[in-house]
Amino acid sequence: MTVLSTHDLSLSFGEKEILKNISFSLNEGDRLGVVGVNGAGKTSLFRLLTGEYVPSAGAVFLAKERTLGVLRQDEAVNPETGERTLLDYVLSSYGELLSLEGQIAREEAALAKAEWNEDVMRLSTSLARLHERFVAKGGMTFRSHARGMLLHMGFSEEELMRPVGSLSGGQVTRLALAKLLASTPDVLLLDEPTNHLDIDALVWLEEFLRIYPKTVLVISHDRYFLDKVTTKTLMISDGAARLYPKSYTEAKQMQAEDEAAQDKRYREQKKIIARIEANIEFQRRCGQAHNFVTIRAKQKQLDRMEKVEAVKGPARTVHFSFQNEQLYSQEVLSVTELDFSYGANALLKKVSFEIRRDERVLLLGANGTGKSTLMKLLTGKLMPDGGRIRFAEDAKIGYYDQETRSFHEDKTVFEELHDEYPQKTVGEIRSALALFLFTGEDVDKPIKALSGGERARLTLAKLMLKPVSVLLLDEPTNHLDIGSREALETALIAFPGTVLAVSHDRYFIDRVATRLVELYPAAEKGTRSYTPFEDETAYAAFLRTRAEREATAKTEAPVQKSEGKESYEKKKREEAVARAARKKLERAQARIPVVEARIEELKTELYGSAATDYTRAAAIEEELSSLDEELLSLYELVMENEA
Repeated sequence: MTVLSTHDLSLSFGEKEILKNISFSLNEGDRLGVVGVNGAGKTSLFRLLTGEYVPSAGAVFLAKERTLGVLRQDEAVNPETGERTLLDYVLSSYGELLSLEGQIAREEAALAKAEWNEDVMRLSTSLARLHERFVAKGGMTFRSHARGMLLHMGFSEEELMRPVGSLSGGQVTRLALAKLLASTPDVLLLDEPTNHLDIDALVWLEEFLRIYPKTVLVISHDRYFLDKVTTKTLMISDGAARLYPKSYTEAKQMQAEDEAAQDKRYREQKKIIARIEANIEFQRRCGQAHNFVTIRAKQKQLDRMEKVEAVKGPARTVHFSFQNEQLYSQEVLSVTELDFSYGANALLKKVSFEIRRDERVLLLGANGTGKSTLMKLLTGKLMPDGGRIRFAEDAKIGYYDQETRSFHEDKTVFEELHDEYPQKTVGEIRSALALFLFTGEDVDKPIKALSGGERARLTLAKLMLKPVSVLLLDEPTNHLDIGSREALETALIAFPGTVLAVSHDRYFIDRVATRLVELYPAAEKGTRSYTPFEDETAYAAFLRTRAEREATAKTEAPVQKSEGKESYEKKKREEAVARAARKKLERAQARIPVVEARIEELKTELYGSAATDYTRAAAIEEELSSLDEELLSLYELVMENEA
């Protein structure tokens, strides 16, 4: 069944055409990736779908009684909700269940005070009906479900009671995503949902969306995520869009094949047109009556011909290289027993690792483990509480700050770069900016008017002009579109110096990294290094090593230990069991709404289209029986943990 569709959807602002004749339709269960360069109109399309923008032409159709939920890039905290806790904020998406909970509490209070048998009977009957509705709609699990969503988004159990107003911008986005997923709308619109998520959260979100039984539209530049999640791809370019029935990588291949076929048809048609026009010109020169009859016939043939459009060139994208400063030292960076705390909060504890010349090392770690803080310590923006950081004496360092705060907001783009490199001529500065798509009036834009993607490109432009031997990059792919990410990857692979980068972009990690270093939380101390085999990527080495470590932990035979060490190991085992129990609970909490949704879907089919199809009805009843048993066991697991 079609859930969402558009027909010849167009959007213009004055004379500027943003989108033109966008048509597509999505069924329940479809997962659509919306891709295109920054500024192609992806977010504008979402705003047309939600009704925030009124189309210049065309229409949007949403199936009757279907709900639509949206995650925006610029999520902000409403001042009215700033004092609410994170858990209460997510629970607010369960409006009907909270209302039922309140009614039940009032009825129970009234029943406790009732004195007459008639009142007791009436209130008991009413309360039983309310309880039945409450349980049927998920009342037994919605609180644990909300808690599980927050935990999956990287919030700790202790943080669930934090006020919403205390969160950073990235945390607000994760909170908004948790609330949206908890509400399970019929159509999910996700605008860059992978921003601010660590790898564990990304993997969980991919699995959640992959089995989400409803319809998903997602704008993303994360190629790994798109390939894992989406089943269809809408490619937007120059305001037009084409739908492909595949995920991103396969859709790109199909697009290339379509363009090659179109280019071939265009060239062949050009030859045919040229021959007809030459024939017309020849007949015209002859000037006889029968020649003019031929001319008219040939001209009609040209006029009736459906013209094949020329293939448009690829969208403009950045293309650059980093300037290398020769480095002779073999050991580029040594970090030893590094400690750092914010007040009483220990963030880094006994962190040690080394990087040698020509290595490209990617730093991994869950949100909150201190990756960006470590980068600031390496650049001297922060001072450690203990330990040592030592760079090679001849190291020339270039630093990319993901927060791009090192700008003078009132300067123009041109002034920002020229003032950084006053020895460069006006032509050299303009040429450098052009490489990063700042041309014409763009160079006179004030910094404060730049988008996130433009700020990221300007930061890279500043870094490109600086001769360096070591690049420190903190989330360099954030805000970059796919073309810019690919250009950055190519530049880093070609860079003959040393690279240390923080990134959650697994496609970027796979292409760039020669080794991974995983940063642990302060309580666990230190780091772990992952070096790939010759025939595997760095991220594959990370997954392989982690799987091997988990398998070893399960099968390793116990050994005799001293009493003190045995007590310590017992404590660690108990903690591991507790963590495993929490993970099991989280999986159950995530699975419950999926099973509930599937049961409702099957019941609708059973009493609808399958009512007279006895073969299908029998299959549905068998699946319902299995799902009911699974749901009961999930409820029991959750209730045991809540008791």
